[in-house]
Amino acid sequence: MLLTRGLTSDFDSVCALYARVTSAMHEKGIAQWNWGMYPNADQIHKSIDAGTLYVVREGNTVVAAVTLDSTFEPAYDAVNWLFGGKPGTFHRLCIAPEKQRQGLGRGMMGEMLAILRSQGCTALRCDTLVNNSAALTLYQKIGMRIAGHIRYASLPDLRFAALEMRLTNDCPLLPLKMHPAFRGGKLTPWGGEKLRTEYGIQSELHPLSEAWMLSCHPDGPSYLPDGSTFQQYINTHPGCLGTHCEKFSEFPVLAKLIDAKKDLSIQVHPSNEYALEHEHQYGKTEMWYVLEAEPGASLYYGFTHEISKEEFERRIQDNTLTDVLNAVPVHKGDCFFIPSGTLHAIRKGIVVAEIQQNSNVTYRIYDYGRLGADGKPRQLHIPQALDVTLREPPKAQDFHGHLAQCDYFTVDAVEGDFEDVCDETSFTSLLVLEGKGTLTETATGESLPIRKGQSLFLPAGTGAYTVTGTDLKCLRTRV
Repeated sequence: MLLTRGLTSDFDSVCALYARVTSAMHEKGIAQWNWGMYPNADQIHKSIDAGTLYVVREGNTVVAAVTLDSTFEPAYDAVNWLFGGKPGTFHRLCIAPEKQRQGLGRGMMGEMLAILRSQGCTALRCDTLVNNSAALTLYQKIGMRIAGHIRYASLPDLRFAALEMRLTNDCPLLPLKMHPAFRGGKLTPWGGEKLRTEYGIQSELHPLSEAWMLSCHPDGPSYLPDGSTFQQYINTHPGCLGTHCEKFSEFPVLAKLIDAKKDLSIQVHPSNEYALEHEHQYGKTEMWYVLEAEPGASLYYGFTHEISKEEFERRIQDNTLTDVLNAVPVHKGDCFFIPSGTLHAIRKGIVVAEIQQNSNVTYRIYDYGRLGADGKPRQLHIPQALDVTLREPPKAQDFHGHLAQCDYFTVDAVEGDFEDVCDETSFTSLLVLEGKGTLTETATGESLPIRKGQSLFLPAGTGAYTVTGTDLKCLRTRV
């Protein structure tokens, strides 16, 4: 064994080691430590007394030291950690300058992980200054990932990388705050700015038309704080989707926020059968939950009465299609279920949350003569629309108390504080539509601040959790 518990007799040698290493770090431009402030003699004394200081000795001289425990700075609360359970950490890993780059650090890390596992820790968390390349390299070589970045109040000008890894196979996954993909600019001339101004979603696109809040689709993948995609996360943790998703060849759901400052195109989505044959991806069934609606706002939702294919084609050609469309007034809180084949269009002055099948196949029927990013009229898909459109009024649906339900998703609106269980059958997706608060895992006590405009992914098996806060409203999706 390299590591042994530090003794009172090691105190002077340990202090001298930290002073030397701090000086060597400063010579390299690494201002992570300032001996006497952090680390300091009092911290070393307390670690020895608590039995948490471990050292490597050569004779009577300490050449390396580290503190192992489960205490974390408050700054860690802001990190979107992936692994929960009982996390452990190490503080002040220190190796004498003349002993560095000789494999000592790697050897110490192996023993440190073993000690933390023996203490019941399920995950490891730590941090290091972003320009401490030697430390970052060491931590990443043993399998640690960057989970985010933090700043300390005492060191406001310095940025630290927060890293983690799982220590046990049964280590539970924690809820994730997803980072969205965006659609906007000239590609979506109908968009507005409300996603930015009202929902706190940041993007350089103007207008900001869509935020894909939970997506594995290659046209707009959402991603984790470390920059990896949601699909990469699923590939690493396939069990996170739950047993109900085992029947799908890909992640079944895509969740969006959509801001329509102007009318969207009149469009339709194909069935799975048609889309797989002609587009080589799945079709699309979706639902809309209206978040905002200006006075007098309406949308198109199917037809007022059944029409023939010939009449459908004629009305497209002579621009009288809207005469037979079902124009529905909308208000905040309205919900619309749109099976594949249902003609539809979000119209101006509406913001919706959309939960849909994981597909990006859309057939435009009419687009008001607008120009695309290339300066030409946007492409229409009349032949395909004629093939797939259900030329009839929308049918009434019974969702058994849910907002919407189909093979791909079950959606509920939840207001105020609530308790729930995310079991092994399905993940849970939460879109925070209003308010702010905290999501807390019951088993681990891990908590996550949440606010309007955020997307949270709870892996299957997360267990019981509570959501508390002020003026909260969430859209909850399961499979």
